[in-house]
Amino acid sequence: MRRMPNFVLLRAFEAAARLESFALAAQELHLTPSAISHQVKELEEYFGRALFLRRNRRIEPTPEAVRLLETLSRVFDAVEAACSEVTLAPNAQVLVVHCAPSFAVKWLGPKLPEFNRAHPHITIRLSTGAEPLDLTRVQEVDIEISYGSALERPGVETIPLGREAIVPLCSPALLDDEMPAARRMSALTLIDTQLSRITWSDWFAANGLEMPATPRPSFDRAALGISAAADGMGVVLESTRLAEREIARGDLVEIRSDAFVRFARETHFLSYRKNESRVEKVAAFRQWLLTRAAVQAED
Repeated sequence: MRRMPNFVLLRAFEAAARLESFALAAQELHLTPSAISHQVKELEEYFGRALFLRRNRRIEPTPEAVRLLETLSRVFDAVEAACSEVTLAPNAQVLVVHCAPSFAVKWLGPKLPEFNRAHPHITIRLSTGAEPLDLTRVQEVDIEISYGSALERPGVETIPLGREAIVPLCSPALLDDEMPAARRMSALTLIDTQLSRITWSDWFAANGLEMPATPRPSFDRAALGISAAADGMGVVLESTRLAEREIARGDLVEIRSDAFVRFARETHFLSYRKNESRVEKVAAFRQWLLTRAAVQAED
């Protein structure tokens, strides 16, 4: 038997904490504010601690309540999604994909409509996270697309999505004059993306250039660094795959020179459980993703 409070109490708490109001929670759950207050009080008695600070006409979750709310919100979202799946057409399938954030935003997301048109009976449920998941433990996820490396586990197949060129990219507005590329690289503001496979130190060392000792803006996601470069902040050392749309639109250009070393790395990895390789939704997505990744790599 599971050791947890009554679900009704948790539902009342989640609504009250999310809305920071017993009255609004009551409206959402079609109860009275008094009923919500009594259910929250019963939950507080269960935990042996207060979950809210009662202010004038409002409530404020305690730090413990905030942590509980974060977890409950994810659980309730999953329950809601599971209930929605029951109403799908008989041949419909839900494919749960967990993906590195920048890959999801910059590359995969814009291409998903293409997959949906080809496979209208497969519904994608996409989540993101910087750390790769262990598919032997997280059974609710069908496909993992990780950045940097994948977790090697027995029973899990991992396929690299091809080598990606990692090059200096900047707004064309910063390239108006005839300055040589090497001198330009020393003059522009360098933008760091903290998880990049190639650092500016690597790039300057490989090209025999002295790296400027000036402050560098830093972003924890490639997507943010690429956007900053497109906005004219400076030059970012990033994957042309992730910057595909910005390059195609002319928002970013590569700073090129025949003398520059051009880096390429296997950066993103597709993982799925081997015993599910022939499941229709997994096989369809794998084939589509590998085909699209190969076409992009050839470009």
